[in-house]
Amino acid sequence: MLTLFAEAAAAAAPATPDVLHSGALGYMFDGGIFMWPILLLAIIGTGVVIERFRTLRLISIDGQALRTQVLDLLYQDKIEEAIALCSQSHGPVPAILAVGIHRYKLLKKLNYDPAKIEEQVVKAMEDYSPHVTAALEKNLPILSTVASVAPMLGSLGTVVGMVLMFQGITTMKAGENIIKVAAAGIQLKLIVTVWGLMVGIPAYMFFNYFTSVVSQHILEAEETASQLVEALVLQLGPSSGEPVRPQSVPVMATPTPVPSPLLAKKGMS
Repeated sequence: MLTLFAEAAAAAAPATPDVLHSGALGYMFDGGIFMWPILLLAIIGTGVVIERFRTLRLISIDGQALRTQVLDLLYQDKIEEAIALCSQSHGPVPAILAVGIHRYKLLKKLNYDPAKIEEQVVKAMEDYSPHVTAALEKNLPILSTVASVAPMLGSLGTVVGMVLMFQGITTMKAGENIIKVAAAGIQLKLIVTVWGLMVGIPAYMFFNYFTSVVSQHILEAEETASQLVEALVLQLGPSSGEPVRPQSVPVMATPTPVPSPLLAKKGMS
């Protein structure tokens, strides 16, 4: 009698859910070994996105207002005040201004020829521009790698899983429904591709967004450099009886978006 009651109670008790094979965690375990590198790429990509948002927000200042204030100080020959104003701000605009003004201050103190001063100021900003570009593009190659590799890992995991599945089909016992077995296996293995795309697509979108923001900052820095040269030319005045013409500042290297090979169809870049 006690045995019957125990069996009835066991039958009435709800089944304990299998946590490891249900929900998103279940997909991670059932998807196979390729799910874990994709998860790692997702964590890395999320970290890069957060870091880039915080950094770009920190340097997002009113570059036009700062540029106007600094140039006004230069017109008044207040070099120290202009340098101090640049040092209080972050970003490519104050950095470029500070480099140019520092070089101008040094050469003017050494009584260099105005034309030589202009040439050296332009060269100083040109030499510093790769550092500005590198700082703006920091960690973006990592995000591009995540956008490219995650879908490829997903496809590789699916292909490997289907190869193993078809090997298992060849050893099926008689009477088993091959269609159901194949459908269940294919559905499970395609999960890896889905996860790879879920990681790669957002990473690719964020990469393009950050690239556009970096391009805007670089263009603003180039405009700042050109205006600084013009201001210094006016401040220096004519040399040897002829007006000093402002030199053009070379264009900084702008970031080029890197396409993700598996986010587009085969044959498209």
